[in-house]
Amino acid sequence: EAERLATLEAERLATLEAYLKATGLKDVELSEAEAESLLSLETTGGVEWKQFPIIELFTVKNTHNILSRDIIKNSGKIPYLTASKENNSVGTYISYDESQIEEGNSIFIGGKTFVVTYQENDYFSNDSHNLALYFKDDKQRMLDNQLFFGTSIYKSLSHKYSWGDSISNKKIQTDNIKLPINSKGIPDYNLMNNIICATKKIVIKNVIEWLDERIEATKQVISK
Repeated sequence: EAERLATLEAERLATLEAYLKATGLKDVELSEAEAESLLSLETTGGVEWKQFPIIELFTVKNTHNILSRDIIKNSGKIPYLTASKENNSVGTYISYDESQIEEGNSIFIGGKTFVVTYQENDYFSNDSHNLALYFKDDKQRMLDNQLFFGTSIYKSLSHKYSWGDSISNKKIQTDNIKLPINSKGIPDYNLMNNIICATKKIVIKNVIEWLDERIEATKQVISK
């Protein structure tokens, strides 16, 4: 039984390893710029931050309201989002009235729980209290920048909102987000991009180290 389970695990580990290689994620060496970006965060005065009104940077919209009782779970390919922290807020994938779709490549905020996620693809939303934030500068609506925006929004506002005092479109109109700036006083997109790239590489490095350890342990079980 142990050997059978080890064989199954070996197959899954091999699939994960192949995925990391195919996507280039096994390249976890930090570039000079990425290493410097992390060092700047740890250095006093290494990064200058500035508060920006959210509505100055983002267009904020309430999402549509699609109740769970009105959908059929696993009926399609479009994500159906809830205000859950699990699975990047994706509750299931559905087919539904496409006029109710929210545009992806945006920040999604679960209105009642203040869960903040980046949504790469178009999606449906379960509650009109939820908010969709679209960065106004289309050239900077890139994956790594968006991940930084989402994290900054959560860090800037999570102390302020809770289930009993939830965020809303009206409230967010006066909220600010803190972002690093360059010498011109504008958001430092290069720095944000490098920080996210470096963070992803560090996380993937940990996954690879775990993967290598598990592969070796599995080989030993099978060889016995």
